[in-house]
Amino acid sequence: MDQRTRDEPILLAVNGTLMRGLALNKNLTDVGATFTREDATCPDYRLYSIDDIHPAMQRVAHGGAAIQLEIWAVPTAGLISVLQGEPVGLCIGKIELADGREVLGVLGEALLCAGGEEITAYGGWRAYVASREAA
Repeated sequence: MDQRTRDEPILLAVNGTLMRGLALNKNLTDVGATFTREDATCPDYRLYSIDDIHPAMQRVAHGGAAIQLEIWAVPTAGLISVLQGEPVGLCIGKIELADGREVLGVLGEALLCAGGEEITAYGGWRAYVASREAA
């Protein structure tokens, strides 16, 4: 691998508190990550609220939906720091976007999601939080 490849930022899909303006966004900006765009997953994911503090997303074989997310370009050296700042039970895996491309993204472990409230119908964390604030 040449130097240029090693220094290229890694695209990371985030679906919760790492997004712009939310609680852990500073974990991205502190390592020099830059917002690239808003996007969505293919319609194969479920989203869960973990104690109304953060979401967790899982890919499923049936009953999924497209989930809104953000794509960030994260410097390779900063990715570990971002991941270490994530709550227990969140991990990195490949996420399929609506257009069929794959990027790394934040997912929830099965045990974590099993204890959460399913909020897939909201289509994303921001919409879920907005519905709670309106109630």
